[in-house]
Amino acid sequence: MSQSPHDPSPEPSAAAAEAAAPAAAAPTPRILAAAAIAGLEGLAVAAWGVTMFFTDSDNAVLAGLTVLVMAALPLAAAYGLHKVRRWSRGPALIMQLLALPIAWTMLHSSGAVVAGGAFLGALALAGLVCLVHPSTTDALGARRSAT
Repeated sequence: MSQSPHDPSPEPSAAAAEAAAPAAAAPTPRILAAAAIAGLEGLAVAAWGVTMFFTDSDNAVLAGLTVLVMAALPLAAAYGLHKVRRWSRGPALIMQLLALPIAWTMLHSSGAVVAGGAFLGALALAGLVCLVHPSTTDALGARRSAT
């Protein structure tokens, strides 16, 4: 578009518009830790889904696909946290809260499952601490209630 001689306002250039846009916040160490935990949980769920394909069950393919779809939630949350996206905190919190009763159940089993339950419980608690810390909520733009 060309400027008419009667229009004194200059056209904003693309570079000026890009410079005026707010820069994306850098992830804090707690956000990176929460993203790593969510990513690890997502990869574990995806691995579980892949192993379900190789069971001798009649519905192994459907069960495996269902678990693979469930792996998308923590993986998407990990991606969003790494990119410091506000929407990612909710799915990440949900995954940590769902991991706690699973870890509790695993702790009341026997054998190597107990160690897995302890590891999952520790991951879930660490993830919750990272996600509810004030620096994380501030960096992600989540509002905190005034006390």
